[in-house]
Formats: sequence, C-alpha cells, structure tokens
Amino acid sequence: MQRNSRSSRIVAGAFALPLIGALLASCSSTGTTESSAQSQTPVTGGTMVYASGDAEPSCLDPHVGGNYPQALVASQFLESLFTKDSEGKIIPWLAEKTEVSKDGLTRTITLRDGIKFTDGTKLTAEAIKKNIEHLKDPNTASSTGYLAVGKVVKVEATDELTATLKLSTPDNALLESLSMPWTAIESPKALERDQATNCTAPVGTGPFKVKSWEHQKAVNLVRNDDYVAPVADENRSSTTSYLDGITWRFIPEAATRYAALQSGEVDVIDNAQPDTIASATDTGLGHLDAPRPGSTNRIELNSSNAPFDDQKVREAFIRAVDVNTGVNSLFFGTAKRSYSLLSSVEPLGYSDEALFGTDTAKANALLDEAGWSERDAQGYRTKNGKRLSLRFPVSTNQSVPAEQSLFEQFQAQAKAVGFEVKIDLLDLSSWYGALAKHEYNLVSAPYTKVGPSVLRVLYHSDSTVPAPSGYFANNAQVKNKKLDQLLVQAEETEDDAQRASLYEQAQKIVLEGYYVLPLYDQQNHFLYGKNVHGIGATTAVSSPIYFDTFLDQ
Repeated sequence: MQRNSRSSRIVAGAFALPLIGALLASCSSTGTTESSAQSQTPVTGGTMVYASGDAEPSCLDPHVGGNYPQALVASQFLESLFTKDSEGKIIPWLAEKTEVSKDGLTRTITLRDGIKFTDGTKLTAEAIKKNIEHLKDPNTASSTGYLAVGKVVKVEATDELTATLKLSTPDNALLESLSMPWTAIESPKALERDQATNCTAPVGTGPFKVKSWEHQKAVNLVRNDDYVAPVADENRSSTTSYLDGITWRFIPEAATRYAALQSGEVDVIDNAQPDTIASATDTGLGHLDAPRPGSTNRIELNSSNAPFDDQKVREAFIRAVDVNTGVNSLFFGTAKRSYSLLSSVEPLGYSDEALFGTDTAKANALLDEAGWSERDAQGYRTKNGKRLSLRFPVSTNQSVPAEQSLFEQFQAQAKAVGFEVKIDLLDLSSWYGALAKHEYNLVSAPYTKVGPSVLRVLYHSDSTVPAPSGYFANNAQVKNKKLDQLLVQAEETEDDAQRASLYEQAQKIVLEGYYVLPLYDQQNHFLYGKNVHGIGATTAVSSPIYFDTFLDQ
C-alpha cells in the first residue's frame, strides 16, 4: 500500500496478504506449477535432496560476487527487506514500512519487531547499516549487491528498528534492489567473522540454516526451529518449515541429474533441459517455470573491439543468424523468442521484431559496405589481409546443451555470409577470466535484477568499469552520452509515465544500435518428483523457497 503526502512517500506492510504461502508464491507471478497433488495435507519431516546443474559457488554469501547459483541456495536461509506481491509490486518483508523524502535523498526503513537471526542476534537497524556497509566494502568483492546499493552513501541507525539511508542522488529502484538475495540481510555478528568463515555458513533469518558444507559434494541445510515469518499465515499449523532439511547437491551433467530424479535419488533438479521438460509431466513429474526478472537471455556484441566497433558489421551478424528456427527446433516449446532487452516479467520492456529478421542478402550487403568484400580460401571475409573472425566464449555452467547447439547453428549460419565464429566452451571461472581480459567479440551473459533499472547496470558507460569483484556488466561496451543521461533520469524521476518513456527511449538506442541480439527469457525451469508437494513459492528474483514444501512419508 502506498500513501502520498506533500513531504514524503510511504510504503507500509502487506497487511492485505496474511498468508505467507500466498505472499511468497506471489513473488513470481509468471511462475507456473504442474502437479496433481499440490493440495495434499502437509506432512512434517524428511530431508529433500536438491540437485543443481550450476557450478558450485565458491562462497555461500551472496554479498560476495553475486550470481544466481548463490541466490538459489541462499534464498533458503537469508531474507530480504522487501519482496514482491501477486501483482509484482514491491512490498515490505523484513521491513515493516519505508518512507522517502520529497527530494529523494533520504530514505528511512523501519523493521518488523521480534525477528532474530539463527545465531540469536536480534534483527535491528544496525543490521541494515552493517549489511550495506558490507556490500560497499571493496574487500567484500561484491558485484550485484555492490551495484544495487551504489547510491547509498551513508546509513544511520536512528533507533532500534529504524535505519536512515542517505543517497547521492534519488533512486526509484532502491526498493527493487533491496528485494533481491544479493542484498539480503545477514547477522551483523556473523559478518564480523573473516570472509572464509562467513562464506562457509552465512547466518540469516530464513526458514533454514546452514549446518555444513561438504565442498564438491553438498551443502546441508536444516530447519530453523525458531523461525518467525515476517508475515504470519493464519491457516498454517506450524510456523517452521515442514522439511527437516535440504541436501543441496551439485550434479553438472544434465542426463545424470535427470536420471537421479527419475530414480528417486534426488527430489528436485534445476537447469532442466527442454526435451526432458517436454516429456517430464507425461511421467508424473512436476514442473516449475519461473522466468527471471531483469534482462532477457541475449548475445552481446563487444563494440569496443573490431570488427563490432562498426554498426554495419554488428547488424550484419544479427541479420545472418536465424534465431527463430533454432529456438523452435531445440527448445520444444519451453522458450519463447524475445525481441526485447528486458524479461517478459518486466512491464516496461520494449520490443521491436523488425530489427531482428533474418536477411542474408542484407547481411552480405552490409559487410561489403563495411569493407569486408574479399574472401579467403576457406570462404571467410577479409579486410586488409585480416580475417573477419569472432571469439565467442561460452560458459558450460550457464548455457544448457540446447543453447550450446543454438550457438553452433549461429556459427554455421554466420559462416555462410563470411564470419568465422570461434566458440570456446569454458568452465565458469575461465569464462569470467575471458571477459575480464576482453577476449571476446560475442558473449551470452545472463543478468538477473528486479526492475528495469537493470538497463543502467548493463548499458550505462559507468558499467564498463569493473566492480570490486572484477566483473563489469556492460559486456557490449556501450558508451553513449544520450543513453547515459536517459538511464540516470529514469532512475531519478518520481513520475511513472516519464520513467516508462525514458526507459523506452533507452532501449531503442541499444536495440537500434545492434549492440545486442535478444534470444528469450533467462530459462529457469525446475522438475520435481511425485513425492514432492508445496512447490511454487519464489523470491523476487524467481529463486524457489522451500518453506512450504513437504514430502510423502
């Protein structure tokens, strides 16, 4: 609920949503579940086995770095100040209410009373102060969280439950940023430990807590028996999770992961493959489709290096490839083609299909105009004796096999007009290394953030400069003063219509400049066994929460 006054704007608690299950499930309004047994009476007990296809995080603290695999597991033991309701609006969670000054430079956040971390520390305003300072500390090596709170210059605990945040400039995306696992609130006492210790077992307020981490094997989570839900569910007999715990395993090979689910060795898997999704529900397995907010999955063209410093060459590559045919043949209806920079869950996304039609005749003409008119013995175009060659590092931890096959199709299609595309399959660490050294012309780098402000993270010229983690988000290396100005104004305006207009103008600049080839929403599919019930609740970034999940006994 929002109340406008002359001097301030207030967002109060979500009193209209008394059920914790309804509140959490609303956090991903586009997520869908397919199961015939979601209405069974909950049963307490049992340990759920989860199998992830992602690379095992090097740190369980999502403040450090800040990637999606961290968010998936951290969502079980950490909670955020805000979340989303069933309409996608930001509402308080650990917070009870918030108010912003008329000039937009001071925001106060009041916490709910009576909440404790699993180390016994009470949740107070000091925790907000310590967590934001932790995110901004270069030694934390944060990326996602660091960028999310970049405009916060100072935090004061004005009383036990109220924190005052001072901002460098107005930030209408701050509450969206504070709804994410990468800015989740950790125990200030636990944050005093050295980073290695905190990485092994971060301490939060969530329904589970970290018992142990067996590296290269599993993270073992157990029920938080003292859990107090920020918003109570009057229809729930228990205030704690139904599960005794979760064993969080890492099984990178897709076929092995799916076989383990079919045999009952594991209960839930992520990174489900398109062909298995298409057949899974016929065998009685459940399916959760939870598209991530923020950006679409896309290929970014590095405009800071030749040959993509020439817009004609960028457009030629995009016109040379046939995305639609590849998506239709490889994804079995599980992915819908996008022509936007923003995810389908973002209402301010702008789409222009006409920019991305396959046209090999036009691609050839553009390359001729750009001076790549000669061909070598292998059929690749050359200019001044140099081959038209593109480096394309691909993370095997982030791109599922179907996506890798799609990229191989692009490689063949681009060759037909004279591009040499060198695909290099890399593990996550090596992939990050290639990006840091600018050893790429093409890259597919998913980025999840709540709200359209992800556009500033991805396309403002400031984002060509690495965060303390060493990661820079503007992989297309877009440097456009008009675009920068639009993105800044869009984050500062108080007018919703103006915000939408500014973001539309910004998206047009990026799309019409052919810096990006949109593909589809970031794929976020989960399959679960017949014995698993109560799945569907997610955080604001579409990472599932297993508070309401239970198993057949």
